[in-house]
Amino acid sequence: MKKMFSPSKLVLAVFLMASPVLARADWSYGGSGDCGTPATAPIDGGLSLLLGAGAIAYGKKKLAESRKNKAEQAEMEK
Repeated sequence: MKKMFSPSKLVLAVFLMASPVLARADWSYGGSGDCGTPATAPIDGGLSLLLGAGAIAYGKKKLAESRKNKAEQAEMEK
């Protein structure tokens, strides 16, 4: 039977749920003195997180494909 939740999926889920909290631009709750201007979030932080997550997922996919191909080749050689 295939496991539904692996540890890597759990870590990814927790990271995705926590990332909006971690991406806050203004950590001071109230009292910045400027009531008229909204806080802006830096774009580069979110993009670098997405790029990193994509690179990890792509690497994991390639590793799984490589292992599958090696197993198939070993089976064909028998």
